[in-house]
Amino acid sequence: MKRFLIERELAGASDLTDAELAAFATKSTATIASLGVPYRWITSFVAGNKIYCVHETDDEDAIREHARRGGFPANVVAVVANEIGPSAS
Repeated sequence: MKRFLIERELAGASDLTDAELAAFATKSTATIASLGVPYRWITSFVAGNKIYCVHETDDEDAIREHARRGGFPANVVAVVANEIGPSAS
């Protein structure tokens, strides 16, 4: 599977409560289960008016379908080309 970075523009994202974020997560996992394709949600980061998600699946179409079915924005979808961190230095 490929790893994707998804940028979701959502006004007030940083102001969402824990309960609202939990509801978002519940809806996302239910939507993933309904897709019927290999799909894994790795993690998400909330910053400003955006949520940045890291998902793994075979192609961008599955990412877009997840967004459509879940009612989530997917303003930017990019395949992660590589990953680096402090251990690479």
